Amino acid sequence: METYTLSNGVKIPTVGFGTWQAENGEQAKNSVLEALKAGYRHIDTASAYKNEESVGKAIRESGIPREEIFVTTKLGSRFHSYELAKVAIKESLERLGLDYLDLYLIHWPNPIALRDNLWQEANAGTWQAMEEAYNEGKIRAIGISNFRKHHIEELMKTAKITPQVNQIFLNPSDQQEELVAYSTQLGMICEAYSPLGLGRIFEIKELADLAEKYNKSVAQLVLRWSLQKGFLPLPKSVTPERIAENIQLFDFEITPEDMEYISTSFKGVAGVTSDPDNVSF
Repeated sequence: METYTLSNGVKIPTVGFGTWQAENGEQAKNSVLEALKAGYRHIDTASAYKNEESVGKAIRESGIPREEIFVTTKLGSRFHSYELAKVAIKESLERLGLDYLDLYLIHWPNPIALRDNLWQEANAGTWQAMEEAYNEGKIRAIGISNFRKHHIEELMKTAKITPQVNQIFLNPSDQQEELVAYSTQLGMICEAYSPLGLGRIFEIKELADLAEKYNKSVAQLVLRWSLQKGFLPLPKSVTPERIAENIQLFDFEITPEDMEYISTSFKGVAGVTSDPDNVSF
């Protein structure tokens, strides 16, 4: 597995396995076990997914040394404050059964409970708790998710450590170019959740035709596009064949012409990101 290097020197595998909507229990555990068997070494979960226990069980049952697996989880929207964030980090570690996290993210910048201009102070306190956990060795890297430029600017007014990752909705349908450029300028890796456009990318005939040219699936084509854009895609599946297929991305390269075609031809056709200032949670 190839890696990127975060701004603090930590190596992160260039493809992660997403677990959103994988039900806690056998489904989540078995999908993570299949992913590790297929060669993934980067597992992404969140407290909001309610499957951290199963992800942790899979990591232990895999027999793979802990230091070889990069584990990400995220702070839930009910824990935005200095004291609550400390509790959230402790509880995620307990649910996962781990001594440390490789990456911890604030999942959403502006929860509905903080919508009346309280989110700035809440994020500042949350980030302070994350920085302390980072300095204590409980977390190897810290970052954000679904943050737009104004959220990042507010965070940086008090942050001592610049986020190392911004995990956002990224695929050919919505590339968030300005946000990617700004995050990258600050030294962040942009992780792509829903890199296949919530599955709607498979309905595009032109992409199917292009995938056939490379003797690859549509998923492999679009995930390879994500890699060549410098993103870190997080494909999710509970089907063993697709789990294995989605990591077979390193034996071909999309031409510059086809990269341009994918980047310019399908905007908006497979969904766009949610506005983090107006989500209902």
